[in-house]
Amino acid sequence: MILEKFYENPEILHVGTEENRCYYVPLDVQEKENARNLSGIDWKFGYYPNAESVPEFYKKDFDEEAFGRLEVPSCWQMLGFDQKQYTNIRYPFPFDPPFVPDENPCGAYIKYFDISAAEAKKEQYLYFEGVDSCFYVWINGKFVGYSQVSHSPSEFNVTGKTKTGMNKLAVLVLKWCDGSYLEDQDKFRMSGIFRDVHLLFRPAEHVRDYTVATPVDFEKNRAEVEVRINEAAGNPRITCELWDKDNLLGECAVEDGKASFPVEAPVLWNAEEPYQYILKIKTPEEILIQRVGIRTVDIKDGVVLINNRPVKFKGVNRHDSSPYTGAVVSRMDAMFDLRIMKEANINAIRTSHYPNAPWFPELCSEYGFYMIAEADIESHGAATIYGGSTEGTFSYFVQDPSYKMAILDRVQRSVIRDKNQCGVIFWSLGNESGFGTNMEEAGRWVKNYDPTRLLHYESVHFQPEGHEKDESMLDVESHMYASTQQIDAYFAEPGEKKPFVQCEFIHAMGNGPGDIEDYMQQIYRYDGFCGGFVWEWCDHATYEGRAENGKEMFHYGGDAGEFPHDGNFCMDGLVFPDRRPHEGLYEWKNAIRPVRAELLDRKKGVIRLYNKLDFRNLKDYIYIHYEIKEEGILLEEGMIEDLEAAPHSFTDITLKLPGKPKDHCYLKLTYYQKAKDKLTQIGHELGFDQFALSEDKDVRLTLQKNGEPLILTETPEVFRMENSSVCYEFGKKQGSFLKLKKNGKACITAPIEWNVYRAPTDNDRNIVHSWKEAGYDRSVVKVYGCEARVKQGTVAITCDFSIAAVYIQPFLRLHAVWSINGEGEIKVAVDGKRDTSFPFLPRFGLKFQLPQEEQEVTYLGYGPHESYCDKHQASYVDVFHATVPQLHVDYVRPQENGSHYNCSSIQVGGLQASGSRPFSFSASEYTIQELEAKHHNYELEPSGSVIVCTDYKQSGVGSNSCGPELLPQYRLDEDQFHWEMLYRFE
Repeated sequence: MILEKFYENPEILHVGTEENRCYYVPLDVQEKENARNLSGIDWKFGYYPNAESVPEFYKKDFDEEAFGRLEVPSCWQMLGFDQKQYTNIRYPFPFDPPFVPDENPCGAYIKYFDISAAEAKKEQYLYFEGVDSCFYVWINGKFVGYSQVSHSPSEFNVTGKTKTGMNKLAVLVLKWCDGSYLEDQDKFRMSGIFRDVHLLFRPAEHVRDYTVATPVDFEKNRAEVEVRINEAAGNPRITCELWDKDNLLGECAVEDGKASFPVEAPVLWNAEEPYQYILKIKTPEEILIQRVGIRTVDIKDGVVLINNRPVKFKGVNRHDSSPYTGAVVSRMDAMFDLRIMKEANINAIRTSHYPNAPWFPELCSEYGFYMIAEADIESHGAATIYGGSTEGTFSYFVQDPSYKMAILDRVQRSVIRDKNQCGVIFWSLGNESGFGTNMEEAGRWVKNYDPTRLLHYESVHFQPEGHEKDESMLDVESHMYASTQQIDAYFAEPGEKKPFVQCEFIHAMGNGPGDIEDYMQQIYRYDGFCGGFVWEWCDHATYEGRAENGKEMFHYGGDAGEFPHDGNFCMDGLVFPDRRPHEGLYEWKNAIRPVRAELLDRKKGVIRLYNKLDFRNLKDYIYIHYEIKEEGILLEEGMIEDLEAAPHSFTDITLKLPGKPKDHCYLKLTYYQKAKDKLTQIGHELGFDQFALSEDKDVRLTLQKNGEPLILTETPEVFRMENSSVCYEFGKKQGSFLKLKKNGKACITAPIEWNVYRAPTDNDRNIVHSWKEAGYDRSVVKVYGCEARVKQGTVAITCDFSIAAVYIQPFLRLHAVWSINGEGEIKVAVDGKRDTSFPFLPRFGLKFQLPQEEQEVTYLGYGPHESYCDKHQASYVDVFHATVPQLHVDYVRPQENGSHYNCSSIQVGGLQASGSRPFSFSASEYTIQELEAKHHNYELEPSGSVIVCTDYKQSGVGSNSCGPELLPQYRLDEDQFHWEMLYRFE
C-alpha cells in the first residue's frame, strides 16, 4: 500500500477530523446513549512489517481470509505481534525527526457494523479514544481521514460515507510517526487501538462543545454555574437545566451562547467531599449531561487555595497500565486503582505523562481526587543523542519551529477534552521536554483559554542555549526529587514565591521509599509547599504466566531481548503490577494519615490531635481506638468517638496512662473511619500513631550463672569449649564461631559471619558501585590476636581483627569480647572503628545460618511490615509472630528485604537474641548472594538454611534510584561504635 506520508510531516497532524471538543457521550431525549461502542472481539487484524507490505485491505472486495481476529481495544505486542519493549529515555528508533524507520510495523484492522434506517438519517461520527501512534481510516472503501496524538481522542464525521445496512470500517495503525518523538514516556511502548471506538448518532443540529465555569462569592455564600456554548452544528434551540440530585434548581434558554444559574449556599466540591450538581444541556433531539463540581482554585501569598482554603496534595503519578493488557485499562481497572488510593489516604493524581482515558477525569471528579492533567508530550530522548546534553539538545522539540503546531495541538487537546472536570486543578504542559518558544506559546494559550486553573510545567528549569526563557505563564514552582536541603533553601530565600510542588518525589522503586517522613515534615511546615506526587503508582510489567515452581512471572525491560531498554526501572510503583500493595504504599498511607498526634504531657495523659484534613471536621469522619501494651501484653484499651477539630486545627484528649510503666510500654492510637464514603467503608483503618511510655535506656546484658562448667581446649585453629550439653568451636582465624552444638544438635549449619553487605535494593543502584569499589561485597576477616580463658566455668574470648577486601586496606578495625557460659549463652561486646575515607556501610552485624526447620519467628520491635531506620511509618512496636517465609517481601527483582528495625529481642526457631540497645534483624530462606544474583523473584532458590542477620545498624533505603542521595542521618557512617548482643539457643 502506498500511503501519503502524513506520518512524517509534523505540520499535517490531522486530516478529516473534527475540531476538539470536551468529552461527553450524547444522549437521546430519554437519556439513553446515542452511541454504539464498536469495541469487541470481532475485529479482523493483519500485522505487517511496514506500510508497503500492507495490501489494500480497505477495499470492499479485499480477500480477508489471511486476517485473524483481534479484540479492540488491545495492544498488539500483548497479543504476540511485534516485540515488547520498555525504554525510559532513549528513543526506540534512530533520531532523525520528523522521519521514522521505513520498517515501521503496521496493524490493519477491519470492523463490520450495521446501521439501521433510522440511524442512517442522523449525523454519524467515529470517535477514537486512543490509538498509538497514528492511523488512517476508511469506510466502505472511501478515505475518511488521518490522525495522531496517541492518548487524545480523534473524531471523524462519517456521514455520507456510511449506508443503511452493513458497513466496513478499515483502520491502518502505524507503530511510529513524527509524533512519536513527542511520546517518549517512561513506559512499555505499546501499539494499536488501545482505547474504545464509538459510533455516535447525532441530530443535524446539536451542541458540539461547551464550557462550564463556577465562580463563587464567598462573602455572600453564593455561586454561579455559567455555561458557554462554544460550537454548535446548525442553529439548535438550546435550553439548560441545573439539578441538585433530584431537585431542579433552575432552567433557562441559552441566549447569545450563554446560560447562568445562581446557586445559594452552594455545596462546594473538594476531594474530601466530592459533591457535584447535574447540568443538562438540551436540544430538541439530544441531551448532554455534565456533572458540575462548584469549586475555585487560587493562589494567595504563595499558597494554593481551593475554595479559599489551603490544601495539601498527597498524590501519586499514574499511568494507564496493566500487566495483562498493556496500555488498555478498563473502568473496572481504574476503579480498582482509585479504591486502593482512597484506602491509602491519597487525594491527588498526576496523569503521567499524557491524558489518561477520557472518562478517567470523570471518575476523579466523582470520587474525589485532585488532578494534574498532563498533555501527551515527553521528548527527553533528545538529550541522549550523540553529542547531546541537557543544556544543548534536551529542548530540541520545544525550540524547533516545525514542531510548534504539534506541541500546541497536544496541549489544546488535553485542555479542551477535560476542561469541564472539576477534579482538574492544574494543567500540565507535559513532562521532561526542556523549555523553549513552542512551550511558552502553548502555556500562554492555556492561561488565555482557561484562567480558572493553575498551569504547571517542571522542565522550565532547563535554560536552552541562546534562549531567554519566559516562565510568567506558569503558576507553581515545580520540581522533581528536590532534596530536603533544596526545599529548605527555597523557602529561606527572601521575597515572593510561587507555591512549591514536587510533581515527582520519593521514588518508590523496590524496597522503598525510605525518606517519606522527612518530606512530610516540610510539607506541613511550609504553607507554600502544596504537596507532592509519589513516583509512581504501579510497577510496569508484562505478565508471562507461571514458572515451573508455580510463581507468577512478571517481566520488565530486557526480558524480551529488546534494545534499547532500561531494565527494571519501570518497576517503581507503590503497588505491584497486579495491584497488590507494596510495603511503600503502607508507608505513604500512614505518612499522610488524616490525624497526627502529639503526646503533650506524659504524666497527665494529655494528647493533642491535629486534624490534617483540609475540609472535614474530625467529628464527622474519625473515631479512635487506643491500646496500651507492655512487652506485647495488653494493659488497657478503649474507644474515643467524640472528637471536635475543624480542618487544620487541633483538639486535646486525656487518657489515664500507667504511672510507672515497665520496659517497652507503648500507647497506640488507631484512627478509623466513622462515616461511609463512596469508595471506603465505616471502620476502615486510616492510620495510627504510637508513643513510648517507658524510658529509652540501655539494657545490661548478663549471662546466667548456672550451668555445668565449660572445659576449654585449644588447637592452632580453634578454641573448643564443651560440657555434657554444649560443644562450641571458635575460629581463631575467623574471629567468630565455626560450630555450635547443644544437646547433640547442630544450632547452626555454617560458621557465624561478620556481615557488612546487603543485597542491593533498587534504591542502592548508585551507592552500590561505591560499596563494591570498597569491597564490602567480598570482605574477609583478618585476626591479629585471639585469646581465651576460663573462669568459674565461663569462657571469655578476646579478639582483635579487621575487615577488608582483596587488594584494599581495612575499612573496619574491631575489638570483640565473647563470653560463653555452661548453658551455651553467648554474649558479645564489639568496639569498632571505621576508616571514614570509605563510603558508609550497608550494615554491620552477625549472620547466622540455622537449620531449615527453624521456621517460627517472634520479635519485639517494629512490625508487622518490613522496617528500616528511615522506613517505619507503617510499622509500630509490638510483639509479632510470623514464619520465615512470611517475613520475605517478594519484590519482582530480588533485593534486600524483610528487615525489622528497633528490635529489643527476637527468637528464630531455637535462636534467641537481645541487645543492650535496639537492633535490626531479618530471617530469610535466601542468601544475600542469591538475592543479588537473580533477576526475578520466580528464579530464587532457597538456601536450605534459615539466614538470620542481627545488625548493630543497617543504613536506610532512601529513594536514590531516581531521587536524592540517602540523608546523612540514615547512613551507617559512624567513625566509632559499640555494640552488645546476647544469644541463646534452646
